[in-house]
Amino acid sequence: MYCPKSPLNHKLKEIFAVLKSPKKKDMRTKNGLICLYIMLKSVRNKEYFSKPSSGKVVQRRLDYFSFCDLPKYDILTELTKVKVPIFVYCGRYDAQCPLYFSEEINENLIESKLYIYERSNHLPFLEGKEQFIEMVSDFKKLVLNVTN
Repeated sequence: MYCPKSPLNHKLKEIFAVLKSPKKKDMRTKNGLICLYIMLKSVRNKEYFSKPSSGKVVQRRLDYFSFCDLPKYDILTELTKVKVPIFVYCGRYDAQCPLYFSEEINENLIESKLYIYERSNHLPFLEGKEQFIEMVSDFKKLVLNVTN
């Protein structure tokens, strides 16, 4: 959704403009929630939003990434140089980093395993907590076998 070609990019930039506004706190809160809903396409939204949160978005970093870094950033040429085992994971409905990017990363790494969270958007560690814990456990086993 940060990519200018994404259909969500225009909406995201509108949200960012509202979030930067020093006035209209209620509109900032509403747009912050819209941004989070875009990231969370899970049935667990109610569970996530019931937890305390500062409600703040790290705006300067998102702006820098969206407008400065992303247009010229390409990791594909570097992926074949990675010599350690990698786990790539993604939510099936990830709006920020769509699944096809994770699949492309996985295909270009020498030793990797792709985990797809079938009911998740951008936050599988929240939306698919049990599967995430299992993935981390698998990764620990792999790393221990590699180092021994």
